Amino acid sequence: MRIVIGGSSGFLGSALVTRLIARGDDVVRLVRRPANGPSEMQWDPESGSLDVLALEDVDAIVNLGGVGIGDSRWSTTHKAAVLQSRLDATGTLARVVGQLENPPGVFVSGSAIGHYGDRSDETLTEDSGAGPHDDFLVEVVTKWEAAAMPVAQAGVPLALLRTGLVLSGSGGLLKRLLLPFKLGLGGAMGSGDQWWSWISLEDQLRAMMHIIDSKEGGAFNLTAPSPVRNKDFGKSLARALHRPAIVPTPRFALNLVLGAERAQALVFTSARVLPQALQATGFEFKHETLDESWPEILG
Repeated sequence: MRIVIGGSSGFLGSALVTRLIARGDDVVRLVRRPANGPSEMQWDPESGSLDVLALEDVDAIVNLGGVGIGDSRWSTTHKAAVLQSRLDATGTLARVVGQLENPPGVFVSGSAIGHYGDRSDETLTEDSGAGPHDDFLVEVVTKWEAAAMPVAQAGVPLALLRTGLVLSGSGGLLKRLLLPFKLGLGGAMGSGDQWWSWISLEDQLRAMMHIIDSKEGGAFNLTAPSPVRNKDFGKSLARALHRPAIVPTPRFALNLVLGAERAQALVFTSARVLPQALQATGFEFKHETLDESWPEILG
């Protein structure tokens, strides 16, 4: 298949490109600099610049672009960049798709379980409503998904990937947690009662490819079917590393390091999310529980 990918240099995008090429797909990466050969296509999402003809007759478009949510402290400037970068990338692609004579078979657009907000012990599926709009991540995801809706209105299957905590020893939050846990300094964060909905990088890639291949539309929670409380996540990781997990991190310390709003969103928000729609398509997880997943995740 010929697949166009925006956000191909990020943690998930680069891994997806590698996996698709390995199985023989023709992958075209959207880049902001001048294109280097037929495997790249230049675009400028801030100005909305993208060659319409270049997207004719592709089998799928995958949109994973956006400034990293956890990359720096949440200043007003950074928060604006997080939101606007997603609206620019998604809006540009959605507009171009609506102009195509031969549109793709599916448009796969990034999203996040931040859609649901802080929901305590409530079990959440794709049918659960969005959280309160005074929550920054709820606002981002709601507007991000709305920016993709012209794709569905043009008759193209639109898949919204509500991704949870992606676990890989080579990137993301887990990479930052490994050192303190290896030193025996890992443990619950705050009370540890908050639910963390996770997915292995392997299953994240398999799920994205499954959706691309099946051309399924709709919202999909990309999370393993067994979310865990933060304190149990810490105990499981510590067991895998053969270290104790007895040193809790007080909430005030994480507020100081991350900033209170960022800490609340990335660490203390409780979202018990299940992949109901994804499993209904026939997708089978390779990693369903944390304890059996660590050997491959930690590699």
